[in-house]
Amino acid sequence: MAGRTKSKEINTEASEESRKPLNEVFSELDELIEKMENEDSLEKTFEMYKKGVGLLKDAGESIDKIEKQVKVLDEDGILS
Repeated sequence: MAGRTKSKEINTEASEESRKPLNEVFSELDELIEKMENEDSLEKTFEMYKKGVGLLKDAGESIDKIEKQVKVLDEDGILS
């Protein structure tokens, strides 16, 4: 069981390192929305929608991580 946890931690760290900065994610979301508004094909629009959902998930995880760091900073006075 401990092996699974360690593996999950490593995967999480790797995905955090490869995650785009929030400003890039929001810019990409804006571009996707604009493209979706002008797209006639339902299939292409749905593919863009799925990509947007993934970007929103990544952004949410980044925001959660930052929020946790702020809480630690507020409690201890230092960022750990």
